[in-house]
Amino acid sequence: MIDRNYCLSSYISFRYIWKDGKDFCKGLRHENFVPVAEAERRPVTTAADIYDFIKEQFDQLYSKYENIGILLSGGMDSANLAHFLKPGSHAYTFTSRSGVFNADVERASYYCEKFKLVHHLIEIDFDDYKRYTPIVMAAKGAPVHSIEPQIYKAALMAQNDGVDMVIVGESADLIFGGMDQLISKEWGFEKKKKRYTFLEPEKVLTDPVDMSELYERYRLPEEKIDYMKFMDEVFSIESSSSYMNAFGAANMPYYDPYARTIMAEPMDMARIRGGEPKYLIRELFAMIYPELPIPFKIPMPRPVDSIFKEWSGPVRPEFRKDIPMETLTGNQKWQLWCAELFLNIFCPIG
Repeated sequence: MIDRNYCLSSYISFRYIWKDGKDFCKGLRHENFVPVAEAERRPVTTAADIYDFIKEQFDQLYSKYENIGILLSGGMDSANLAHFLKPGSHAYTFTSRSGVFNADVERASYYCEKFKLVHHLIEIDFDDYKRYTPIVMAAKGAPVHSIEPQIYKAALMAQNDGVDMVIVGESADLIFGGMDQLISKEWGFEKKKKRYTFLEPEKVLTDPVDMSELYERYRLPEEKIDYMKFMDEVFSIESSSSYMNAFGAANMPYYDPYARTIMAEPMDMARIRGGEPKYLIRELFAMIYPELPIPFKIPMPRPVDSIFKEWSGPVRPEFRKDIPMETLTGNQKWQLWCAELFLNIFCPIG
């Protein structure tokens, strides 16, 4: 079913079209990621359990693939996975002239030196967004997350280096309690709705569609919300769909070892809210890197703040003329820029 206003409001709110069967334009069809079923995931209780299962998965991968690479940031998730790669494997870290990746580059360089990996720095600038965004949008049938052009460029470089498969650590945040800002307290329904919505459609669109239906699925009595189930079912699809689409557009196989795990015991919210997010991943990092302090969390950097700092906003009729651009973050501006670019290419006026 073609419903441009619905799809635009969904993308603005959640960075993806959450409802299947609705698309922007004729001839386009979006596809969302399907998480690994719980029955197919390995329950883990300790950091040692995670270590053993990751090793088991790498052993299986190396029986099929000769040259395995990795997207390596400065954080714990990919750093832990780097330990299991063979010396001489290729590792890819993003960088830019804006300096937003500096901490990532410094830490990733250490991990590569420790495990004798070939380290590649991938510089990201606005030309990359203009060049690769239309490609990943065409593959998705929708506007995309700002990490997708980056991942696509990395996948192309990996192909050129003869890499057969790329390892990512994307799922660790969700599975092991890394989204500490979103699970930092018992959210009320309306506060959670406001906290999670990336950009409110009514503030930027001329014909916004109410997206409350998605939140209502997780409403609990007494104005509460099942925020853990919401994160498992909504955030996981939004985030993982970006990796699936970008790697798929480049025809590059990828693999996330964390996605096949599940915590055997309920998450210890007291530890997470007491300053120990992803406590099992932290313990695994300490096992692998006993000489290092636990690194502070860095989301995958994107130079959108500097790129869109002076951008005046969209001009198509789908967007309001009074958008307060000065109040928006770089990621929010990216959403508007990407949505307008998508409409110009795939749903032209007239």
